[in-house]
Amino acid sequence: MLLFISGAEIVFVFFIVLLVFGADKIPSIARTLAKGMTQVRQATNDIKSEIQKSVDVDVENPTKTLAKDFTNEVDKVKKDFDDLGDSIKRDL
Repeated sequence: MLLFISGAEIVFVFFIVLLVFGADKIPSIARTLAKGMTQVRQATNDIKSEIQKSVDVDVENPTKTLAKDFTNEVDKVKKDFDDLGDSIKRDL
């Protein structure tokens, strides 16, 4: 957006702002705008980092996570069969 604004246009806009608000109000307006821009930038960075964290967890090793879940389920089934086999042996 700033690529299409020349130096003369920036000076003209600054002159209009000076006339409308006065010299004593411009620093407080600039300070308020800077604080607002900083808060928006921090919020944007927070959102980006949260999205990146969630993507990193899911995309990092999806096969490793699936393999671990599958192995856990297989181990549970093996344990159930072992318990069933033990109960059958006791009955005989």
